[in-house]
Amino acid sequence: MNRKLSRAALLVTLVGTFELSATGQDASAPGGEREGVPTFRVDPFWPEMPDNNWILSEVPGVAVDERDHVWLLQRPRLLTEEETYAATTPPKAECCAPAPPVLEFDADGRHIQGWGGPGPGYEWPENEHGITIDHTGSVWITGNGKNDHQILKFTKAGKFLLQIGRSGQSKGSNDTENFNRPAGVQVYAKTNELFVSDGYVNRRVIVFDAATGAYKRHWGAYGNRPDDRAPRTIVSEGRGPAQFNISHAIRVSNDGLVYVADRVNKRVQVFKIDGTFVSEVFVGRESRVDRGVPDGLALSPDPRQQFLYVADTANSRVWIYNRQTLQPLGHFGRRGRYAGQWMMLHGIAVDSKGNIYTGEGIVGRRAQKFIFTGLSPVSAR
Repeated sequence: MNRKLSRAALLVTLVGTFELSATGQDASAPGGEREGVPTFRVDPFWPEMPDNNWILSEVPGVAVDERDHVWLLQRPRLLTEEETYAATTPPKAECCAPAPPVLEFDADGRHIQGWGGPGPGYEWPENEHGITIDHTGSVWITGNGKNDHQILKFTKAGKFLLQIGRSGQSKGSNDTENFNRPAGVQVYAKTNELFVSDGYVNRRVIVFDAATGAYKRHWGAYGNRPDDRAPRTIVSEGRGPAQFNISHAIRVSNDGLVYVADRVNKRVQVFKIDGTFVSEVFVGRESRVDRGVPDGLALSPDPRQQFLYVADTANSRVWIYNRQTLQPLGHFGRRGRYAGQWMMLHGIAVDSKGNIYTGEGIVGRRAQKFIFTGLSPVSAR
């Protein structure tokens, strides 16, 4: 069967599987201002890996640039020998070889380039984690390995530009020079500031000048001063702990609100860019998965950024929230190994057309695209 025809046929078959239904009005584009809930269908053929035997490992990081090109950050060093027979000496079989850590694809899934790894002048992370592309086209990378206390900045072609922090040099959550296993990053274009959710050991958001790397400010949960001595006890009801417990993903909205996924505390907290606490919402608090729930965050591309998307790893689904009210509107996805399902949902990003891209870690080891199909019609309830 013709590949394009088979692809179209499968997409038609899958369209009903992942669409949501909720109260609202119809709309056909993510830039619309009418009410409703976004609906999606999976593209089971995205991305198209190049014909050079590359294979993906864990994909913790996913980002979208101004051209709607999709960037993946993956962990080639975690591939097993059975996955990389072509990379042994001598090769044991024809396939496969590890893909580079940083991969760029266009929106249709065609491979553009790949690069990354240790090099002169910078300390590549022990365990790749987060990636973002800022308004200048620079690529920022974090790692969550034991000694990953640094963040790196590159051009899109992989030329090294800047390192903030040094490997193995963290002095705790109030150290203004180093990180400690930082997770998420985003540059807020209006102030040209780098916001970091820092992270797996440290318990804060920290902000730097994106051009010079100069320290600006930092804060903890509820805008408190970070306290590394505070217990990491999981609280399942009432007000949450006064400190972060893995400040994981971070997103800054166009109107200057900072959204932080506090993973193990199973909540998303919202701040002004100066660190003033605004509000919070608990996500999957009933889950008993110790690693936590909200892993990734993304914002819809309409002018008001009406929707906040939250990647729920424990339940293998993407939650859709009204960004202004933090009211849940619906969710899609489930645990599984087939197209449109996740085994270890981690990173999430959205392009200018409202399409969602996700990356999976550990047992997932893949990236997927979910095509925006509109806003849900009015439901009779």
